[in-house]
Amino acid sequence: MNKKSTLYVTQAAVIAALYVALTYASNALGLAYNAIQFRLSEILTVLPVFTPAAIPGLVIGCIIANLSSPFGIIDIICGSLATLLAAVSTYWLRNIRFKGAPLLATLPPVIFNSIIIGLEIWYLGDKTAELFFISALEVSAGEIVMCSIIGTVFIRAVERTRIFDRISKI
Repeated sequence: MNKKSTLYVTQAAVIAALYVALTYASNALGLAYNAIQFRLSEILTVLPVFTPAAIPGLVIGCIIANLSSPFGIIDIICGSLATLLAAVSTYWLRNIRFKGAPLLATLPPVIFNSIIIGLEIWYLGDKTAELFFISALEVSAGEIVMCSIIGTVFIRAVERTRIFDRISKI
């Protein structure tokens, strides 16, 4: 393995481990698997702004974290799909900035989780249109707080520390 691929795999592994640990910490607080979720791990969904290694890291982390979901295999599949689509879209939007901030890059996790997890809750529930819209709004509320609001602050902190710049020089 060369230096670049070693760095990529290491970054992906660290991100996956952080995602799992933060999801389990959120679950211990009762915030991880409800309709309105405030998973601390969702803050990490902005990391594709800094490295493409975040894409597999987030997906693998989501798969592992959702192994403990009370909703079983459907949550593993739906959550991982939402995370994959969001991570790839975040990466694509990373260079579109408003006043220096990649604000659009924080929206894919909100959108994909609202729709996909909203559909999952609808599927597991009474399958009414109202349930889908309520579920999608509940999921989006948590995602807006964790990804768009706190995620934007997190992006600024990572940019100020220049940690990904420093890591790539190792």
